[in-house]
Amino acid sequence: MPTSFRHRPVLAAVLVGAGALMAGAVQAQEAAAPAAAVPGVAQGVAQGAASAVTQGAAQGATHGVPEAAAALASLPHDLSPWGMFVTASPVVQAVMIGLALASVVTWTIAIAKTAEVTSAKRKARAALEMLEEARSLSQAAERVGFSQGTAGALVRAVLAETHMSADAPSRDGLMDRAASRLERIEAAAGRRMARGTGILATIGSTGPFIGLFGTVWGIMTSFIGISKAQTTNLAVVAPGIAEALLATAIGLVAAIPAVVVYNACSRAIGGHKAQLTDASAAVLRLLSRDIDRHALPRPHAVPGHGVQGHAAQAHGNSRAAE
Repeated sequence: MPTSFRHRPVLAAVLVGAGALMAGAVQAQEAAAPAAAVPGVAQGVAQGAASAVTQGAAQGATHGVPEAAAALASLPHDLSPWGMFVTASPVVQAVMIGLALASVVTWTIAIAKTAEVTSAKRKARAALEMLEEARSLSQAAERVGFSQGTAGALVRAVLAETHMSADAPSRDGLMDRAASRLERIEAAAGRRMARGTGILATIGSTGPFIGLFGTVWGIMTSFIGISKAQTTNLAVVAPGIAEALLATAIGLVAAIPAVVVYNACSRAIGGHKAQLTDASAAVLRLLSRDIDRHALPRPHAVPGHGVQGHAAQAHGNSRAAE
């Protein structure tokens, strides 16, 4: 058999296979065409949405920038204590001024009471030493009876009572009458020494609450400003809250020293009252000795001071103490 006839079946198979491959390629191209069309649509939609969003954001920014700039321009830039005081509301400013004045009053009373109590305790200590060394009322009167101070007033009061009771048939009630005079002088001296400390107690107890009132008012004003600005930005809220909290800080600055000074004054005044009690007891002991010795001071025992003189001086001291 010739060679050309032997290869005809092979050629036919090759032609059939090539046709099948071409048909598969055409079907694959037709199937890929819709898939290629879908990404194109999606890409167009995405581009349109992106352009719309960009345009909306640009318009929002165009309208929002002036409002934000105006809000930021109205914010206080000086957040120092003085700057916050200047930009605070009138009510909060009034609270701060009142608390500052209360603090000034506290320190003024502290300085004045320190000097007063120190001087009174020094005089009482010296007078008590002289009373302890004296052996009779006449000797005590010569040393401390006519000096300034509460101890001298105690001696003068006992001398006046002794002179007024000189014509009494009995000396049994003399000690009681003298003790009553001394007790009233001690009470008057204690009230005089404690004068002004009540203000410290008032400042110490009400200072924090007054500062809290300023804080509440300031925070309320800040929230009203937030509602007007229609923003919750912390930069808008923080200055008003800081101003409000400054009122509480000033309240504590005024109240804490007031409480400390009040307690210190109470202890110092209590110590001075104890000194006066010791001086009163020393005077009563001298009176008791004179009664037992039958050596009570006579109206002219102290030169230049008779019965009327002692009585008038003791009455004047009692009126001054009251």
